[in-house]
Order: sequence, then structure tokens, then C-alpha cells
Amino acid sequence: TMSFVLSLWRAGVFLCLGEARVKTEVQAGPLYRVLGSPLYITCSVSGFRSENTDKHFEFRMTKPSNPNFEIQIISSNDDTFGYSSHQRRVRKNEIALKRLSPNSVRFEIKSLLKADEGEYECTAVNLEDAYDGEYSDKTVVKVIEDSLSVSSSASTPLSLNEGEALTLTCLASSSTSQHTHLSVAWYLHKDGQEDAQPIISLNRDFTLSPGQGFERRYQAGLIRLDKWGEAAYNLQMAEVEPSDQGRIYCQAQEWIQDPDGSWYIIIQKNAEEMTLTVKATDICVDPSSPSLAVEISAQPAALQEGQELLLSCDINTEDVEKRFFSVAWLKGSVELARIGPTGVLTVAPEYSVRQKNGELRAARTGNRNYRLILKPVRTEDQGEYICTVWPQERGQDDAFIEGEAKDSSPQRVSVSATGVSKLSIKMQQAENVTEGGGLHLSCKVDGVQAQLSVTWQLKSARMASFTEIISISQEGVTEIAEEFVSRKVRVMRPATHNFTLELDEVTLSDSGVYQCAVSEHKPNGKTHSQAQTTTVTVISIDTLMGVSLISRKNQVTVGEKLELMCRVRGPRMPVTVTWSMQREAKTPDTILTLSPNGTISWSADQNHYQLRVESRKTEVIYYLLVIGTSHREGGNYQCNVSVLLKNVHKELRASNQLDVSPIPALTRNMNTDITITCSIVKKTSESSLYSITWLHEENAGNKTIVSLDRNSIVTESQADLSQRISMRRSKGPTFELTIRQARISDKGSYTCKVGEWLQDPRGEWYLLSTVSKSTVLTITEPENNLSIPKEEAEMNTSRNQDLTIPCNINKQSSHESKFQVTWFWQKEIETKQRPIFTVYRNSTLQDRFGENVRLKYDHPDPSQFSLTFLNPGPENSGLYFCEVEEWLPSLSRGWRKVAVEKSGHFNVSVLTEGRTYIIIAIVILIVLVLVLLLLVVTMCRSKGSLGNKSGPSLWGESMPMNTSRSGDD
Repeated sequence: TMSFVLSLWRAGVFLCLGEARVKTEVQAGPLYRVLGSPLYITCSVSGFRSENTDKHFEFRMTKPSNPNFEIQIISSNDDTFGYSSHQRRVRKNEIALKRLSPNSVRFEIKSLLKADEGEYECTAVNLEDAYDGEYSDKTVVKVIEDSLSVSSSASTPLSLNEGEALTLTCLASSSTSQHTHLSVAWYLHKDGQEDAQPIISLNRDFTLSPGQGFERRYQAGLIRLDKWGEAAYNLQMAEVEPSDQGRIYCQAQEWIQDPDGSWYIIIQKNAEEMTLTVKATDICVDPSSPSLAVEISAQPAALQEGQELLLSCDINTEDVEKRFFSVAWLKGSVELARIGPTGVLTVAPEYSVRQKNGELRAARTGNRNYRLILKPVRTEDQGEYICTVWPQERGQDDAFIEGEAKDSSPQRVSVSATGVSKLSIKMQQAENVTEGGGLHLSCKVDGVQAQLSVTWQLKSARMASFTEIISISQEGVTEIAEEFVSRKVRVMRPATHNFTLELDEVTLSDSGVYQCAVSEHKPNGKTHSQAQTTTVTVISIDTLMGVSLISRKNQVTVGEKLELMCRVRGPRMPVTVTWSMQREAKTPDTILTLSPNGTISWSADQNHYQLRVESRKTEVIYYLLVIGTSHREGGNYQCNVSVLLKNVHKELRASNQLDVSPIPALTRNMNTDITITCSIVKKTSESSLYSITWLHEENAGNKTIVSLDRNSIVTESQADLSQRISMRRSKGPTFELTIRQARISDKGSYTCKVGEWLQDPRGEWYLLSTVSKSTVLTITEPENNLSIPKEEAEMNTSRNQDLTIPCNINKQSSHESKFQVTWFWQKEIETKQRPIFTVYRNSTLQDRFGENVRLKYDHPDPSQFSLTFLNPGPENSGLYFCEVEEWLPSLSRGWRKVAVEKSGHFNVSVLTEGRTYIIIAIVILIVLVLVLLLLVVTMCRSKGSLGNKSGPSLWGESMPMNTSRSGDD
């Protein structure tokens, strides 16, 4: 089915007869790009039948953390192709697909994220009815940190007079682990101009190039760019000119060579701008007319009779395209030729014959540029040349009005007669070179009159004569000797007649005498040669490299994390670091290998380890983190450092071995019995006797708990522990240490130190060996259950009544707990609290009132405390509360405080005796008055009801009693 075919196609499984027709290609990887910089991947396809029809492409990726999961990113014909993780960036045009031709596109990411690292696949969508070839290709992208640093020595404005010197320093460096080159350029950004113009630049291949308009001063040695040390680039302008005014800054670019051999700028940064003001000297300028600057340059400035001399005259002023000028070239005070404002050339009489013979030509080549050519040049043409420019203003009658002339600085031209050689060589004296580093030898040639060829040669200790390394012919063709074809060797030209030999990854066999041989090939066929030598010593990197392995922890318990540090000191170079671990006398097991490009090859279980690298000024530290250390991770750890020289790994240094022995850990609750065992699993003889010493280490170092000699006689013990500690021996033998009712102070490391004793033939006992084993004990404290009532209460009393302040504990943390109770009093809330009575944990009482107050302390129950004032007075009124401290016994520190709680406040009011009687009398009086009022009201109501009744009277005289019984009776 079609789905099956597609799956085969995506997997690259095809059987074709003959050569595949369709081929898809992307840039070969890995592509190292900087975090935050753009990424460009070009993808092209060939072999489709319709070459001029737009092909459609799809991009996918897989991440290193999950290489089996494909993430769809973008497609040229399906807007919904990408997964949601990338669709947002596609919609914002942060990820795009640009068409370059019908058969190629460019995949772009505007700003790389760390998550963009991975393997990218470009697929050409097949719209034909058959599959024949490769429809997808992959490349790997590595996202590295930005380590380029650029700064300038001056950022404050600077004002100079015309002709003064300017020196600026640019610091540019990169600490990336990849092999990169830096290029540095100084720029001048003039006011009113959109773009900055380069003054001078040092390219990635160490070639110096002056910017347009600065060639003359560069040839005359007035502008220089020198590199000092590893990161300093000095710009020197011997005589500044008014045209140099503006903002000057340096720019650094970091280049990396991709696997296809092309160079790519991975990051570019500018330093701070420095504003330069140049004051013109001894020149009166009409404010209404724009400034005018004239520059002259000679190509070349030193030449041989018969060669071509080019004199360029450049005009710098405003609105140059709208203005007219006359330009003349002068040698000394003699004018050679002049170009008028309308472009008409006039030649001086003494040069008219050379013009007719075609030896002198002059022309305007641009709005600002004029050129004069002399060929063949003669020896009498040697001297100083200047260029003079006159502004021309066109009048109403179309006649030109000549303005004030402006001269350029003089340009020196040297012309040598043929047949006389002035060739000389100055070779840089080499310093010692580190193995694996780079060798740079400079050969400067002076007195050049013709084309040069240069050959670099070496005579090492194993060679009797010089052998060729690399050569450059007079036509500029480079040829590498067969022995060095596989080496990274090249010749750079930082200046026209300066040749630098660069040899990367030098080895010890590269030590020896190096020779720079220069030949000058003149037009008449003659050749002049010169040679210079220097001695180079390659120092073995073994002597400079230092590797040490340390750990911040002296011991590690089972389950803890352990961090090991492999510290590598020495020259910075791409190295391979291997971590290994050896158990007992077995062969070391490799844990992982870290390659120079950052790739990690795991040999052990990756879930048990983590790796990180930290680069410092004097060293690089490789950290190995052991996660959840167990007995399996116990052994001797070691890190090895090697370097790849000539495609062969050379082991440089191996660190010391670091023994890691995870200590068993016990966690027990406080106030429980704990047993620690120490078993002998291997012994020399069945008749061996054993001495044992138990040690306890907490904070103050090792402390002997108990020690028994080989006859099981106690030779040393702690008296304060004898009641809680016992020791027992069982078969094996196994020694058991038991701690009863464990306390917090019992935590720490316990070590059993066992000595094996043997008896010699004469019956004397001798100590054969001593071994020890440790166990870490952790004691879990009970939770703080101390609780005191926090409720506020009000209490009123009198002098005749005793005042009792209770202090009750709701819960008790431990039966070993002791309490210290203190009662406090304060007159009012805002006043200072004052302790009045304390009961210490040893039942000592302290009356802290210090006044004529009688107190009574009572402790009827372990959790109940009370303080009673006998016959208190009004002065004892105020706020009362108690504070309870809970203390537990500690072996090393005696008693220790574990909890503190405060009760709620008791607001107490003590009334005087007189006031009490008055209040009682007032209360009684009020009660009597209320009773009398109630009786009066009752009587009044009774009388009213009698007066209104019309029935018979209750008195007997008025109504005699009826003595007869009725049926109701």
C-alpha cells in the first residue's frame, strides 16, 4: 500500500536498478551555532522530471533526549504541518522557509533556543507516481553558548588636533571549546552617513586589509593594526586628519568552519563607540562652503623599473556629485597632468611625449575618484607626489570660477633599477610551543622589487637535511609537501610581503630548525634568493598538564549524593575525559567518556550519574555526580585526560584514585534500643583471636566508647555510658553494640575497629592486621508536643482571699522531659515584663519578686504547677502569665532545651478591705430599698381592689356564717 511505501521511503529502504535519479541534500553537520543567533539550513533536490516546477519541502527534527520522536516543524505547502510546539514561532515568522529556486529552499530560525538543538531532516515531497532515489537528508545542529567578548579601551569622547596620533585598543576573545577564528575590524561612522566605513581589518586568516580611502596612509605606514597577546588589537593612526572625525568602534566576528569546508560567522559583536573630534590646523574655512579633504595613494608604493604605477586621488566633501573640481597630479613642484571641471585632460609639456606613447593615462573613475597611470615606470619617476584639487563654481555665463586649492599629503614612491637586488628577510624568533598547540612563524621580506615565491622547510633531530613543508609559487599557488598533506598547515599573509607559517596540533617530532626561503623572480628572468632560520622546541604537554580528583565529603552514606571533582590544569586544548571506577582488584569499569565536542558516551547506567563542566580562569573542572550512592557505587574512582594528536588518542594524565566506600545508614527513633553489628566475613585462621574497639564520631572527632582486648577484657570504656551501652559477641564472629534508650546525642558515625591476633610457634601473640567498618546512625526526635492553655482570663480578688496563678501542661513530649517554669508579671500591657518566680528543672526554687510578698508554690501533678499569693494587695494587680521550657538529657552537651511555650494572660484585680465593706453595704442597701418598693406597690394594689367591690364584707358582724352543709361540702 501507499502508507507502506511511504514508511519505507522515510526509512531510506529502497532497491533501485542502476543509479538513483532523485537526490536530496542539506548542509553536512554538525553545524555549531550560537544561542540567540540565526540558523540557516539550505536544502536542495535534483532528479525530478520537472526541473522548473517549484518543489515542496518539509522540515522535521528529533531531540537528543528523545531521538525516536519526530517533531514536525514547517512545510512549504501545508500551513498546519507543524506541531503546536513550533506553530507559534512559525506564525510569528520566527521560523520560516524561504524559496531560493524551484529546487531549493532555506530553512531559517531567527533566534536559536537551546531546545532547537537536535537532528534536522529535510524531505522533498514526491508528487510523481514512483519513487526513485533519496527524498530526505539529515544534519545535526549543536547550540553552544555565546562566549564572544568585545570591549574597547576608550568610550569617552576624544578631541585631537590634525596631525596628532591616535591609539585605541580592542579586546576580543572567545572561550568556546570549538575551533573558531576571530576577525577584528575598526570602523569610522561619519556624521550624516548611513553606513560606517572600515578603517582597517584583520581577517580570519590573519590578512590585513585597509578600508577604502585609507589605502594611502596604510601603504605609508601611518595606519596600523597590531595584535598583542591573545586578545588585544591595537589601532594606531600616526597622523589623524579632519576626515577621520566621527564615531570609531571595533567589531569582532567569530568564524567556524563547517564540515563542508565553508566558513560561517556564528556571532558578531561591536564594542562601545568612541567619538573623535579632529581640529584642523592653520586652515581658514569659509563657513558657507563645505569642508574638502584630498587623499592620494600609490599602488604599489615601491616598484621596479618597467612596472605600472597607479596614483589614485580621492575627494571627500559634501554633495560631491553636484559639484565641479579640477584635479592635478604633481611630482614635487612639477605638474604631470590635470583634469578640468568638464573632464578634459591636459598634460604638462615634459610628459606630453609619454602621453602620446601611451605611457601616461589619466581619467575620472567616479564622483570622488581620479586615477593617473604611468607604465612603464622609470627610475626618474621616483619621488614624492601630491594631488591638488580646486573647487569650481559655474557662473551665470557658464564660465567656471576657481576656488581655493586643497593639497593632499605627500605620497612617497620608490622605483628600483632592474638588476640590483635589495631583498632582505627578517624572521621572527620562535618561542617554545606546547604539544597539541599551534605553531606560528612570521617571515617578513623587505626590498621587494618583483614577484616572490616562498618555501618553508624543517630540519628535525631525525633529519640530516631540510625537508619541505609548504610553498607558495610566484603565481600564488600553494603546494603542501606529501608528509604534511594530512596536517593542518597553511601560509597566511597578514601584509603584502609578510608570510606566516601556521601548523596546528604540533607533535614532539615537529621540534627542530625551521627555514623561510624567499626567491625574487624579476622580469628579465633573474632570481635572487634569501633564507632565514629559527629553532622551535615543542614541549610535551604531559609536563604542563595536572589532573587531580577530590571530593567535598570525607565520607558518604548509602542513599546520599556524592560529587566528585576532576580538576584539569594546564594549557587550554580540546581534551577527552574518561571516568572509571575499580572494585577491589578487578579491571576498572568505564563510566563515561566526554569527547572534545561535548558528546558523552555512557558505559554505565546513566540514571545513576550526572556530569557537568565548569571552566575557570586557571582550570577546567569536570564534575561527576553519583545519585543515590549504594554499595554498587563503592570503589576507587579515577579520571583520565587524553588528547587527539594526529588522529591518535594520547593519554596525558591520570588522576589519583579516590576511594569511595558508602557507609550503611541506620535511622531509629529516640528512646528506643539500637543494635549495631560488625561481622567478620573473612579470617586468616580458625584459632585467631580478635580485639575490638567501638568509636563514636559526632562533631568533636572520634571518641572511644568501649574497647576489648583479644581476651575480651574491657580495657577502656566511658563511665557515663556504661548504664546504657552493652556489647555482645556471637558466632562468626559477630560483634554487637547495643544502645538502650537512644538519645539525640547518640547520633553520628559508629566505627568498629577489629584487630586479628595470631600466635607464633613460640606461643607469643602478635597483631596481624586491623580493619574497620563504619555505620551512620540518625536519631529521629519526637515532635514538639508541649502545649499550654492560651486562653485569656480575668480574676477579681480581695486582700482576704489568696490569689492562685495556675500553669498547666496539656501534653508531655517524653517521660525523660524536665520542665522549668517561670511566672511573669507586668503592670499593664505596655510596661516591661518582670519574672517573679522560677522553678528550675532540678526543683530549685527562686523567688525573684524581691518584695514583702508571701508566695506559695505547688506541684500536685507532673503536668500541673501553680503559684499562690497569700493575702495579696492592690499593688499585685496586673497581667500574669507563665513560661514553660522543656529539657531533655543529652550525652555530649548535658541537658538541652527542646521547646518553649507561654500561657495566656491572667488579668488580676486586687481590691482593698475598706472598699470591699462599702461595696457590700451599698449592695445590701440597694437590696433593702428594692424590697420596700416592692411591698409598697403590692399594698397599693390590694387597697384599690377592696374599695371598688360591692359584695358583702368579710367581717362576721356584717355577714353571719352559714352553718348548714350543702351537697358540695
